[in-house]
Amino acid sequence: MPGQRERLEQLGITALPPAEEVPAKARKGGPGAFERGVAGLRQYKARTGTLTVPRGHVETLPDGTQVKLGVWLTNTKTRRTKLTVEKKAVLAELGLDWAT
Repeated sequence: MPGQRERLEQLGITALPPAEEVPAKARKGGPGAFERGVAGLRQYKARTGTLTVPRGHVETLPDGTQVKLGVWLTNTKTRRTKLTVEKKAVLAELGLDWAT
């Protein structure tokens, strides 16, 4: 209501701009979650020789990014039917070929 808006403005509270004026959030310059997960899994496999990752394991990538690899792997397996063919191929190359 106009009266409420006036009182809020007197308190120093301003209204948010309409949704069409709010810029969309820009993605950070780095890779997405899937790509980070794959990088972490690739690094883990190279170091340990296995793809059996404990659920609580956190993998630190060379750039310092931490990937909750166990959680990522569990979530990816759970959502495997929604993965694109390309993403499934990347995982298959690493040795993960889950039957869907």
